[in-house]
Amino acid sequence: MAGSQTKRVKSISEFHSFKGLPQPEHPLISVIDYSDIACVPENHASNYVFDFYNIAVKRGVTGKLKYGQQAYDFNNGVMFFVSPDQVFGIEPNPDATVERSGWMLLIHPDFFWNTSLAQTIKQHEFFGYSVNEALFLSDREEATINGILQNIRQECSANIDKFSQGIIVSHIEALLNYSERFYHRQFITRNIANHKILDRLEKLLASYFNSDDLIIKGLPTVTYVADALNISPKYLSSLLKNLTGQNTQQHIHNKLIEKAKERLSTTPLSVSEIAYTLGFEHSQSFSKLFKSKTNLSPLEFRGSFA
Repeated sequence: MAGSQTKRVKSISEFHSFKGLPQPEHPLISVIDYSDIACVPENHASNYVFDFYNIAVKRGVTGKLKYGQQAYDFNNGVMFFVSPDQVFGIEPNPDATVERSGWMLLIHPDFFWNTSLAQTIKQHEFFGYSVNEALFLSDREEATINGILQNIRQECSANIDKFSQGIIVSHIEALLNYSERFYHRQFITRNIANHKILDRLEKLLASYFNSDDLIIKGLPTVTYVADALNISPKYLSSLLKNLTGQNTQQHIHNKLIEKAKERLSTTPLSVSEIAYTLGFEHSQSFSKLFKSKTNLSPLEFRGSFA
């Protein structure tokens, strides 16, 4: 997709026109069947930005979707979520012979005005890292999601009245809540792979803290650690929260305190010297962090070994 230009799609109606579909029955929300979208050459290898949410389940779409720094194949049923203003790329497979199926739900943020989802939709982290860790559905889970989607489709196709928005929003909330449940299940069922990431993280931090990087570069950032592990920062923090109860920043600080305790108890270095070796410009900042984590000052901790 190198060299592809980014196409911004500002409205759901514009998306329908671009894909050769009839105009949506409602300008702010639409349910589209993938089988109705023609795969035409000008749609190949393109980057997009939507001004609306896109929630989708795909089957038989054998191309790749690039989001952030990673690409994922869609040979299996997979659910993914894209927020407004996020850049993503699609590279269909022109030789694909599998019949495409699935759907996409397009929702403009204006549809959520004066509803609970106007704020709460932003709390769902899978809109940030979803394609980096796409949601693979079991048949039973997919049936549940599809059932909710059919309710949304039916309500969108009915005569719009004063109850329509509230009913549709409640269905979308159910869709997102089930997605949260299924993501959590995915974390649990992938525990082996996740623990391998945890092992790699421990080795990465151990190497960093035992090198001169602390003095030269300071504490490793969450972004640095995530990039080194080739996963997104949000996914890493969610994974660690699920496995250890702590996010990435807390994990880095714990490793720092562990290293500080080691030097306070086994070396004659002063607190200022230890702070410097741990990447702190000012020993006061180090002492403040140490006390917040241990309820002891560095000198009090060292004194406990006297």
